[in-house]
Amino acid sequence: MPVAFIGMGSNVPGPAGDPEATLSVAADRLSSLGSVVGRSSLYSTEPVGFADQPRFLNAVIAIETELEPHALLQALLRMEQEFGRDRSSGIRNGPRTLDLDILVYGDEQISERGLEIPHPRMAERDFVVIPLVELASKGATAEAPEIIRRLIRTFPGKSPGQCNAIVRVQSALWRAHSFRNADDSGVG
Repeated sequence: MPVAFIGMGSNVPGPAGDPEATLSVAADRLSSLGSVVGRSSLYSTEPVGFADQPRFLNAVIAIETELEPHALLQALLRMEQEFGRDRSSGIRNGPRTLDLDILVYGDEQISERGLEIPHPRMAERDFVVIPLVELASKGATAEAPEIIRRLIRTFPGKSPGQCNAIVRVQSALWRAHSFRNADDSGVG
């Protein structure tokens, strides 16, 4: 069964609560799309692009899923809507209640309108690379897809806290949700 790595972000409250609660609940909900096999730590990150907005909380979740990439994307978009996100309005790279992106789906390479796998800008974004490398380095899957192995080799020293842009967050809520999911590796 393929493993999909899902990037998560939030920086404004939504129906589930503040960004920390939103990501915790959304991570639990991802188990409805497959088996959660790992989750990164939670990170506080500076916004990219549009800077006049609150900091984001970001994480990466790994799930084994039977859903094909297009079906997975549609399920993630529906989940974003349920958490209060409207992609048709707002500022590009602006505030959002929940952002879910397919970063990697096994070794699939897809380049179509509306769906690009691996995510075309993930290597440029520390808020993706740091949790993704952390998760893959801790053995979230038996064998990480090639693109992730390449990121690990390319960014071996990438770690949070080197500047204020990305800071690991100690979150009791995130950890509680992590350990509550029996299929989760407990990373985080």
